Amino acid sequence: MGKTDHILVLNAGSSSIKFTLFLGDEVLVEGQISGLGAVPNLKFNATKSRTSIDRPLSATEGTNHSAALQALLPLLDRELAGNPVAAVGHRVVHGGVSFSEPICLTPDLFRELETLIPLAPLHQPHNLAGVKAAEAAFPNAVQVACFDTAFHRSHPWVNDTFALPRSYYDEGVRRYGFHGLSYEYICEYLKAADPAAYAGKLIVAHLGNGASMCAINNGQSIGSTMGFTALDGLPMGTRSGQLDPGVVLYLMTEKGLSASEISDLLYKDSGLKGLSGISQDMRTLSQSDDPKAKEAIDYFVFRIRRELGAMAAVLHGLDTVVFTGGIGENSALVRQLVCEDQGWIGLEIDEQQNASNTGVISRETSRVKVLVIPTNEEDMIRRHTAALM
Repeated sequence: MGKTDHILVLNAGSSSIKFTLFLGDEVLVEGQISGLGAVPNLKFNATKSRTSIDRPLSATEGTNHSAALQALLPLLDRELAGNPVAAVGHRVVHGGVSFSEPICLTPDLFRELETLIPLAPLHQPHNLAGVKAAEAAFPNAVQVACFDTAFHRSHPWVNDTFALPRSYYDEGVRRYGFHGLSYEYICEYLKAADPAAYAGKLIVAHLGNGASMCAINNGQSIGSTMGFTALDGLPMGTRSGQLDPGVVLYLMTEKGLSASEISDLLYKDSGLKGLSGISQDMRTLSQSDDPKAKEAIDYFVFRIRRELGAMAAVLHGLDTVVFTGGIGENSALVRQLVCEDQGWIGLEIDEQQNASNTGVISRETSRVKVLVIPTNEEDMIRRHTAALM
């Protein structure tokens, strides 16, 4: 793929589409369509034409992913100036057992990805809806799927399985891990900027509305806090994180909740939102005087600290910690609380550096280096798409 080829990167969620248009490695356009099926809105920013749009879409334009892309096309066409989109790269959450690297989609491969919908019912259908919409909008473009699970396919067996009858593992009930595109981007960044950190024992904390941590040794995923679904591990904005399976059984047998009601509870009404009863937004909670907001933050931090120790044990040591994601990159408070009194593991942060939200935030005396690195999943998808072309 040449430097004059345009690549469109799409990240389709249940009610949104994030989009970035690249020319080579240059960002021409970025934005998001949110509120699909409810109160649709378009944010569109173009660098060369300096076009900036933030407006509601009509109900017709915001009906679904396909209609939203049709509304976006005239704006993209203006920036493309007659040039075609050569390829569209898609974030697809689940690649299952078979897909351990990005693929150029064919009808047969698309149908295979549809079979994984039961493994990621709240993500996979919308990712694939974005593919269908892009195929209709850009019929001559190559469609590339990039998987959030692919980075973790190097897991050792003990971190890939559950203690269930072996037949379930063979059927695909495994610890897949997620946020792989983010972890891969961080590794690629370190490989160029800090080879020693890349080659060592590394823990990356991707903290945002979705949150997870990954133990990485010499660029290979060794362990992840997320498992069979993106519900496991750390508490998140609205997701519960790790939960005793007995709680689910209790909700079914004693509270009479259906599978759908339990799904909504654990995915949409738990986490920081459920604990605080105020908000899922860390900024709102950090500024609140309500003791429930502090308790929600304390629990979030406690779980991160617990997993930090666990991941260090998995790695048999620790050289570097990276904070990334919306909270990881922007909340000095969370980083401070996670890292305080961690001298026993060789980790000390500099409060002044931590407040800067960038670069090395550990003290010179700290044996473990601590970094804040902004992630860029869209650029990782672009790189994979360009490589496949």
